[in-house]
Amino acid sequence: MGIYFTLTILICLSAGFAYMNQRFLKLPFVIGLFVLSTILSFLVISSKLWLHIPIQKIKTDIELIKIDKIILNILLGFLLFAGALHTNWNNLKQQKRPIAIFALGGVLLSTIIIASLFYGLVQLCHLEISFVYCLIFGALISPTDPIAVLGILTKANVPKRAEYTIVGESLFNDGIGVVVFIALLDTLNTGSFSFSHFGFLFLQEAVGGIIMGLALGYCLYLLLKSVDHYETEVLLTIAFVMAGYGMFNYIHISGALAMVVMGLMVGNFRKNLAMSSSSQEYVHKFWELLDVILNAVLFILIAFVIIVIDFKTKYIIVGLISVLIVLLSRIIIVSLPHLLFPKLLKLSNQEAKIIIWGGLRGGLSLALVLSLPNSEAKNILLVATYFCVLFSIIIQGLTIEKMAKRA
Repeated sequence: MGIYFTLTILICLSAGFAYMNQRFLKLPFVIGLFVLSTILSFLVISSKLWLHIPIQKIKTDIELIKIDKIILNILLGFLLFAGALHTNWNNLKQQKRPIAIFALGGVLLSTIIIASLFYGLVQLCHLEISFVYCLIFGALISPTDPIAVLGILTKANVPKRAEYTIVGESLFNDGIGVVVFIALLDTLNTGSFSFSHFGFLFLQEAVGGIIMGLALGYCLYLLLKSVDHYETEVLLTIAFVMAGYGMFNYIHISGALAMVVMGLMVGNFRKNLAMSSSSQEYVHKFWELLDVILNAVLFILIAFVIIVIDFKTKYIIVGLISVLIVLLSRIIIVSLPHLLFPKLLKLSNQEAKIIIWGGLRGGLSLALVLSLPNSEAKNILLVATYFCVLFSIIIQGLTIEKMAKRA
């Protein structure tokens, strides 16, 4: 009853906020839901000033929901597969060089830059936090979130080359960020860092995820090819996503990367041989609808995170300055290779600016920070992460189209 009741509330809020947004606000879908959910969260927090609402019980109930588990263990696999399924591989291949540079080198460099600046910031604010936690913050906030990008950017009418670069980067760099996050979290738990251990984790999680995604995608292709019955084919895709994502995460292989690769294969690899035109339409429509529903639930969940945050003046200051740190890091990791290797990336100055501003953060970063063990450091990182996500979704998400038009 608890799970069903929670799901009922989330779906009802999603439907109600979606109607209010389409009827009155007319904002992009996920931004509208996030804005309305954030307003509701602020009203719940502030209501203790004039109403006798059990805020502490609401906070406890939200903590018991385990938002990080819902996002990382359930929603992420479905959303990544759906996003990759509707992505044209030929478009990504056009921008494979900048995608590879930003998804791999960009995440690693950004992690170091953000960690260094963030450590200096917390020291200035006289907050007790170790450098390992700063590296963890860099790792979880560096990847551009594929869910936020696919939900906002692809509908913002930005130039196609810039869109393909940001979408491709976001699909792959979250796997890199999660690997770095896991390695640093292991360092925090063991108290020692080993480059060999980090390298092994990277190969196991990232490379293993890509290889297993290819293998699972090919198996699914063979099964889809052997039947022509759209109900069965839809069920097969659901089964492969659920079983594959859960199994790979259990054996410490990046389920996220596996779902991206599998989704790209189903949507692009010999799709006319694998499915009839009728089956393709049903499969794509099903995953498009599921993507919309789960995106609505996701952005309501991450807006409710604000209720469990322990706000203090110093934390708020750190959170506001963290937004500038993350933006500065994004400018560096895009501008540096653009200036040093212009012939390799083949990006115009205008496209580079759009890629910088289009590096959106979202639910993945919040899910990772929520998964940290309880401590003051976690509270500091949670506030900083939430401010970065809030700025990214609302400010960057709402202005990226206007910026693209000016460029």
